[in-house]
Amino acid sequence: MAVAQLYADRFGISRAEWRVLAALGANGAMAAKDISAYSTLDKMQVSRAVARLEEADLITRAADDADRRAKILTLTPAGRTLFRKIVPLAQAREHDLLQDLDAEEREVLERAMDKVLARAQSLVERG
Repeated sequence: MAVAQLYADRFGISRAEWRVLAALGANGAMAAKDISAYSTLDKMQVSRAVARLEEADLITRAADDADRRAKILTLTPAGRTLFRKIVPLAQAREHDLLQDLDAEEREVLERAMDKVLARAQSLVERG
């Protein structure tokens, strides 16, 4: 079973919603625009995911004192609880997927994925 299907079936959230939760869980409070670059989701995907997560009381949105147009997002206690439930499942799935790779192969894969992620982030930032 794919990880996205796992959290959709078990927790009722989409892949995009998980990526927003993961960004906030890993980084704390973030502006929505920063989540786009971090998660490689486009602005519309982030906007929809944020709306659904806010409706489900998993995140809160507050004005950014430095930029009144921006909104700062944070996990609610329920959002943090959900994040803590999903992370071990995602990590276990990652371990299962990578178990046949030796240390050198994992390092090569990680470097390649870092390059792919950097490219994806630059494409999102350009719009």
